[in-house]
Amino acid sequence: MVIKRQTDLADYLYPADVSIRTVLERFNTAPRQFGMVVEENLTLIGTVTDGDIRRGLLKGVGLDEPVSLCANRDPVTVRQDAALPDIAKKYQFIPELGGGDRVTAMFVLDDVSVDGSSCLIMAGGFGSRLGEQTRDCPKPLLPLDDKPILEHVLRGVEKTNPSQVFVTTHYLAAQIDDFVADRHNASDTRTIRESEGLGTAGGISLLPESIKTPLLVVNGDVVTKTDFQAMLDFHTEQDFDATIAVAWYEHKIPYGVVDHSKTGIFTALKEKPTYRYFVSAGIYCLNRSVINLVPPNKRLDMPELLNEAREIGLRVGVFPIHEYWKDVGLPLDLKEARSDASELGS
Repeated sequence: MVIKRQTDLADYLYPADVSIRTVLERFNTAPRQFGMVVEENLTLIGTVTDGDIRRGLLKGVGLDEPVSLCANRDPVTVRQDAALPDIAKKYQFIPELGGGDRVTAMFVLDDVSVDGSSCLIMAGGFGSRLGEQTRDCPKPLLPLDDKPILEHVLRGVEKTNPSQVFVTTHYLAAQIDDFVADRHNASDTRTIRESEGLGTAGGISLLPESIKTPLLVVNGDVVTKTDFQAMLDFHTEQDFDATIAVAWYEHKIPYGVVDHSKTGIFTALKEKPTYRYFVSAGIYCLNRSVINLVPPNKRLDMPELLNEAREIGLRVGVFPIHEYWKDVGLPLDLKEARSDASELGS
């Protein structure tokens, strides 16, 4: 690892009142996903990373609110012309400050991301809710913008440079076997056959003991632009044993909702309210401590596994998704994903 002093800061300075949405848009094109929140005279207010923003979202901060609400206001800094502290190698970057806490440069640590983890894509489901569309074709191979859904998933996880990628298969498994074998894979990629359906987590038991962790687990019917590397980094930084990616789901009630006391006294009337919930996005990061809880060759669903991990005292956290996400479960979901793919350039 090499620490470099950088004075070209244009891509890393954010006014305190700029929206979180704008910061995320700049993160998508900036060389790195972090920055410094400053006043007009470049006085440092705080630093901001992708993880800071996602922690803000968990607290209810909206994407159109100022980035200052997510900023780390007590970051590690170094004074101009002073020596770097020994702890510098623990951080992605450290602002350098001159007089009046004005930003003069920053020190950047290369190669700080999580690397060499393994990935498991769950692609063995029947896709029965899609009816005739999956009678002769497994759901992960249904076309989406001229490419199978599984191709989109594989391209997403390959951006993390995994050491190995495994794809569990069951229904119409030979088709997925052939697709993976014929594909130009960027990582060591292989299929694992489930002799019988093992649920959304049971297939983990079929992985070799030598897999590197954390293990990124992705459902094979998820269409998303989620930054998987950001999730792996977040998982590691938060010291979680398991991390669940969550997405917002809105449910609009088409009636007036009446609130009342236990004695039947009217308290409020809400006209056609919309409720928002975090829902599981079908993407997970798991450490060895959680993987070891999966029994061999037995059906197990992810909620059972994660609930058990929590009950025995393991740290289970959540990672909020602000990127595009769609679970392809129903015909309408597939139709919408296909429409979205052409617009998003998926």
